[in-house]
Amino acid sequence: MKTDLWYTEKQTPYVGLTCQVTNVLLSKKTPYQELAVLETSQFGRMLVLDGMVQTTVADEFVYHEMITHVAMQTHPSPRRVLVVGGGDGGVLRELVKYASVEKAVLSEIDGEVVEASRRYLPEISSALAHPRVEIIIEDGIEHVRKHREYYDVIIVDSTEPIGAAVALFTREFYQDAQAALREGGILVAQTESPFFNQDLIRNAYCRLKSIFPLAYLYLASIPTYPSGLWSFILASKEHDPLKVQIPRCPLEKMRYYCAEIHRGAFALPLFVRELLNTSC
Repeated sequence: MKTDLWYTEKQTPYVGLTCQVTNVLLSKKTPYQELAVLETSQFGRMLVLDGMVQTTVADEFVYHEMITHVAMQTHPSPRRVLVVGGGDGGVLRELVKYASVEKAVLSEIDGEVVEASRRYLPEISSALAHPRVEIIIEDGIEHVRKHREYYDVIIVDSTEPIGAAVALFTREFYQDAQAALREGGILVAQTESPFFNQDLIRNAYCRLKSIFPLAYLYLASIPTYPSGLWSFILASKEHDPLKVQIPRCPLEKMRYYCAEIHRGAFALPLFVRELLNTSC
């Protein structure tokens, strides 16, 4: 039966992403946010928080591979890794591909996101039950504060800077994350669209550059995210992502990330370079 049900994410006051919906699998208000899982014609199952697309079955591999493997390939031997947010489990799925990882900790504030992902997004959440994964339902900001010099890599898989997630983009959080990293540790965070979120990128880059010896912005193409062009910042105590030998895990397990993408993601368009050059 043909459906006329459509979902629209208003990505800016003037731009939206509209998808045909064939089924609403879940729609509820948690203690922290509005949570929905939709079946869409174009992108398959879609996780939506507070009216914003977090992930879809069709294109999630780009985001999860790029937020994970650039840092994991840069660090020579990551043993303990923290994921802040990321309750869908996609980053964990990528982390357990590494034999060096002894423990991958998920610190997610909203346990209902984890449970919804287990039930409705098995392709993404498959590692939530992995023996090397530990799931902690708590504020990632507090978790980072409590663990000094403990993690090799911290991945900030946050929502947009709205509500509780605002604090994940502050100087205070970045300083706490730097202190939570061991010698040679690496932080990576998603930093939104260079078309629509230039102030956020500028501020995050300046803050991280002032705290870590090395800070780099890199890009990936993700169709369901605002503008389709997405940014990440890697901040490192020591290891340079442009000077590493790729790969250190089997690349046949990837769908987007590869050695060429690792290097090419740091080749920034001129307008992005200008944004960074005029920011600090």
